[in-house]
Amino acid sequence: MTNNSDIVFPAAARRAQAERGSAHAYEKRIAAGFPDRVTPELAAFIAELDTAFLATVSAGGAPYIQHRGGPKGFIKVLDEKTLAFADYAGNRQYITLSNLTENDRAYVFLLDFARRRRIKLWGRARMVEDDPALLARLVDRGYHGRPERAILFTVEAWDVNCSQHIVARFTEAEIEEATAALRDRIAALEAENARLRAGASLAAPLEDADAHRAPA
Repeated sequence: MTNNSDIVFPAAARRAQAERGSAHAYEKRIAAGFPDRVTPELAAFIAELDTAFLATVSAGGAPYIQHRGGPKGFIKVLDEKTLAFADYAGNRQYITLSNLTENDRAYVFLLDFARRRRIKLWGRARMVEDDPALLARLVDRGYHGRPERAILFTVEAWDVNCSQHIVARFTEAEIEEATAALRDRIAALEAENARLRAGASLAAPLEDADAHRAPA
């Protein structure tokens, strides 16, 4: 791995760190460089995500960020340097597409709300228009939407952000899983309550009969 610290911390960022007293905190990271390959841990993190953000910039410097989503694991790891996902038909503005034709630098921001973790990746992206075999690898069976092309992202550097200020949010599926035992317990208690009520209602007439029975 070559030292890619200039990608993560360009000269202006290092000057700002020096001026504001945080440069020492990053000296070792800068000297060592940042990971530039997909590790098993990163691959596992990506496989659990159903949302991501892709940032691009035009030749004139205008930034743009676009949400990308799909089934859990919609971003595929093709190899240790390459991520890919299907680009589905959308609002036909083509801002990301046009930006990448002028400037292939891109940034992917991954955020796991439930576990309050985020990972940022710097690299280069490109559109692949006419590769049915590749697109077939990226399309998730049963997912709605019409795939138009593939987006390939070559990783140049990545880093893990702190969890500070991430508000935990959960999907319906995560809530269902987390509350499954509670719902099962409630159902069991309701069934037990219904059984006891039924038994009590059967016992009541017998008690009334005993109360009104004449003494022998």
